[in-house]
Amino acid sequence: MIKNTRAIDIVVNIWTAQALANRPDRADFYKKMRVPSELYEGISLETMIQRMDDAGIERAMLIAAKVGDRNHPYCYHVPYDLVKEAVQHYPNRFYALAGLDPTEGMNGVRALEKAVKEDGFIGAHFYPHWFELAPDHARWYPFYAKCVELDIPVQLQVGQSMIYDARYPRKSVGRPISLDTVACDFPELKIIGIHVGIPWTDEMIAMAWKHANVYIGCDAHSPQYWPESFVKFINSYGQDKVMFGTDFPILRFDRTVQEIEALNIRPGPLQKLMRDNANRLYKLGLD
Repeated sequence: MIKNTRAIDIVVNIWTAQALANRPDRADFYKKMRVPSELYEGISLETMIQRMDDAGIERAMLIAAKVGDRNHPYCYHVPYDLVKEAVQHYPNRFYALAGLDPTEGMNGVRALEKAVKEDGFIGAHFYPHWFELAPDHARWYPFYAKCVELDIPVQLQVGQSMIYDARYPRKSVGRPISLDTVACDFPELKIIGIHVGIPWTDEMIAMAWKHANVYIGCDAHSPQYWPESFVKFINSYGQDKVMFGTDFPILRFDRTVQEIEALNIRPGPLQKLMRDNANRLYKLGLD
């Protein structure tokens, strides 16, 4: 364990049995991603917290994910209320992120505003590939404008998407270069490209280096396989632009922290990666 980091994990899926109850069967995807079979049926929040403790993770951001059109049989939405309740039960361990669905239009924008203003959500999150709409598509722009107005960061998946369900394959539309247009159009928007950007990691690095408002979420890909250029970015000129995440259960808490420790990142950049950058960008106010 990395000592005294009190890490903040910015990308975590709520994984209770209740959260999984109405989802399509994803067993083939979980096997490909090497998710332990013990997690297929979900775990309690208490068990998740214990696993966080074992890995030295103090806080986690739980996603009320909107995985495609809620009316499609191979898609699902995690109810905002489910994540809200988890945060209310453990306010010193969890934060809530609001998933976005561009097909909801202004109803979705209003739901985001309510989640932030009334229910304490601290950011937004979306998957471009589930809607096959690149990050610079016009249908995302009302959500970006609302995030600026609310002064909250937005996370979005960048890089290759997987085959989550063979019956419903989705194209990889999240090229990091598409953030160039978004960052130019919304210079006040705090943009976090999550999932590292693999296989276009250097493209993601270029966007974070170019734009003051673009950051990288270091989740979903095991640190032992991170490209060398990305590790150098974290350890040097990009140390203020990166944030730790797991995309649990895709990555285990303990193993991810152990693999980061093995990278021998310098103490200053390591502290920024694991805690300080997220604390600053999300205005968490932690000591």
